[in-house]
Amino acid sequence: MSTNGQTSRPDRNLALELVRVTEAAALAAARMVGRGDKEGADQAAVDAMRAVLDSVSMDGVVVIGEGEKDEAPMLYNGERVGDGSQPEVDVAVDPLEGTRLTALGMPSALAVIALGPRGSMFDPGPCFYMEKIAGGPDIADLLDLDRPLPETLQLIAERKGRDIRDVMVVMLDRERHNDAMREVREAGARVRLILDGDVSAAMLAVSENSSVDLLWGIGGTPEGVISAAAIKCIGGQLLGRLWPRNDEERQASIDAGYDLERVLNCDDLIAGDDCFFSATGVTDGDVLEGVRYQSDRSASTESMVMRSRSGTVRRISARHDRTKLRALVAGRYG
Repeated sequence: MSTNGQTSRPDRNLALELVRVTEAAALAAARMVGRGDKEGADQAAVDAMRAVLDSVSMDGVVVIGEGEKDEAPMLYNGERVGDGSQPEVDVAVDPLEGTRLTALGMPSALAVIALGPRGSMFDPGPCFYMEKIAGGPDIADLLDLDRPLPETLQLIAERKGRDIRDVMVVMLDRERHNDAMREVREAGARVRLILDGDVSAAMLAVSENSSVDLLWGIGGTPEGVISAAAIKCIGGQLLGRLWPRNDEERQASIDAGYDLERVLNCDDLIAGDDCFFSATGVTDGDVLEGVRYQSDRSASTESMVMRSRSGTVRRISARHDRTKLRALVAGRYG
């Protein structure tokens, strides 16, 4: 489980270094868009992210990674990353959020990384899923995992001065959400279903001028931690509660000391006031454009990088010389 002590505080904007990491992962994964190979796309992103991550000036430990060491050849939970210099940080990575989206050539696949001071990041332990609800700063105080969803939607409509028919909820298209979908629609609100990618969806739910008002559903706990880092920078709130998939996972979580009734907010998931987040688009989406190929030599990316301490959110459009990048990182770039 997490500890909230901080051994060192980052004193520079690491987000500006992390964007190189997500750009590398996105460029590598984008070569696999539409090729029907989820594992190949993910491996390409992992290899490229790992190659660049070790050049970042930090002493990092992966808290949210690709899995356990025996199951993940790189970027596994507990792996040390960075060049070993200060500051000491926790790292959460999703080299390719949306492996299926990438394989099928569908929207909103991202390469994502977040980090915070050592001991600040919530470790979900054996619990892979969590209930989540997220919204922007104007409705943050209305979020509640225990209140019936239709009541929350009515409160959101009133707060925003809208008819409830204009309220949009984004959720993963999963059978476990069928009852909630029906409740939302019966209340008069609308549902936007996504195949995968609830980090992107959470960012959309808290962004200004978005068509989405609320994220709701049961999704990955690792994605919840990464989303919390983004939301601490953008503003808004995410609430989560661990959701064991079966009795075995429930008992393992209890044995590890997790309180399964506890509602976690962004400060619980990422403690402190100095976390960093970077995301680069792989395929086009509502939040970011995907990788564009101008020629066999040139490609462009769009990224969002941010820091909670300053509240600065940057969009970075970059052009890349793919030939030079391949030479620098042993061909791992696309």
